[in-house]
Amino acid sequence: MTDLILECSSVSKVFSDGDLKTSVLHDIDLSIHAGEMMAITGASGSGKSTLLNLLGGLDLPSSGDVKLVGQSYQSLSERKKGLLRNANLGFVYQFHHLLPEFSAEENVAMPLWIAGEGKKTSLAKARELLDQVKLSHRYHHRAGELSGGERQRVAIARALAANPKCVLMDEPTGNLDFNTADHIHELIKSINSEMNVAFVIVTHDLALAERMDKRLNLVEGRIDSFEESTT
Repeated sequence: MTDLILECSSVSKVFSDGDLKTSVLHDIDLSIHAGEMMAITGASGSGKSTLLNLLGGLDLPSSGDVKLVGQSYQSLSERKKGLLRNANLGFVYQFHHLLPEFSAEENVAMPLWIAGEGKKTSLAKARELLDQVKLSHRYHHRAGELSGGERQRVAIARALAANPKCVLMDEPTGNLDFNTADHIHELIKSINSEMNVAFVIVTHDLALAERMDKRLNLVEGRIDSFEESTT
């Protein structure tokens, strides 16, 4: 498979607090290609979110290298790293982090406004994305007027606003009931199929993990198992 988007090479992470050093990740190797879907699973404290932060360039490894579309985060200034990340990655978290004073369409348009796009163009793109996640009836609703599942759909639409190659998700169904979570599962599969967007998803949701192309399980910061779907 071609079109390598993200790559970890012998990545380790150690957090220091004075003389206390805590090793969180050990010699992680992985790669994500265009259109792939990977679940990262493991018990709490196994290093899942730390790994996701390294993949997103929100933190740097203590050793090893992380590359996004062939460029090492460690070789870039903060400004260039931010530009590279914004052009290629979307982010969705367990808590949607929508801005409560703005409508759904304004929240989705926000990354485009920040990138300098005009209001009319940005809102038109936002409405297209809200249509994509089946929220065309919620353009003008604020976060407090939306259900938990609807808020997460808005967050997913926002993550897609800049046409990323890959979306990183941290427990996207963690606060949702079974039926709502299942709808989010189907939405992720649909976006992947229709838009060829790769997904890397940290999750305790085994039903979601089983729908991914790849599943990487961490135990105490090490890769315990790696499975690829045969379907």
